[in-house]
Amino acid sequence: MILKPDYNLISLFDIPFNELKIQGIEAVLFDLDSTLMPSKSGKFPEKVIELIKNLQKNFKIAVISNNKRTDYIKKVRSQAFFPVIGNAKKPNPKVINSFLKKINVNPQNAVMIGDRPLTDILAGKLSGTKTVLVDSITKDTENFPTRLVRKLERLFIRF
Repeated sequence: MILKPDYNLISLFDIPFNELKIQGIEAVLFDLDSTLMPSKSGKFPEKVIELIKNLQKNFKIAVISNNKRTDYIKKVRSQAFFPVIGNAKKPNPKVINSFLKKINVNPQNAVMIGDRPLTDILAGKLSGTKTVLVDSITKDTENFPTRLVRKLERLFIRF
C-alpha cells in the first residue's frame, strides 16, 4: 500500500538512524510542524536541535514543509543550520525530487520523516524515498479532534 510507511514509530527519537545509515541512507528529510516542532510555534525544541546536530555527522539534513507563510519559514530558517523549504505542496514529490537532485542524492538513498500519512508519507513514496511515520511531537497536548484524525489516519494505513 502506498500510504504504508517503511517505519511506523511513536517518536522522532525512536528512529533507527544507524540502521538507515547501514541501508545506504545519505539524506534525511523532515516535515516541520508537529514533526520537529510544535505546530505553528516556529521554535525548535532543544532536544531536536541536539538530534539534528548529531545526525549531520552522517547525513545531509533538510526540512520540507507545506507551510506557505513566508514570515514563518523565515523565522524557522533563522534558527536552522540546514535547508528549510516551505510551500512544498506535499504529497506532490516535485520539491523533494528537486532538492535531492540539487544535493546529488538518489531518492532511494533518502528518507522522508513526518507525522502525516496523506502528505509526508505519500510524498516520500511518490518520490522514491524510504518513509518514517512518527507521532506528533506534541501528541500529549493536542486537542481531541486533532488526536482523533491522527488515530484514524494510523488505522487507515494498517490496511
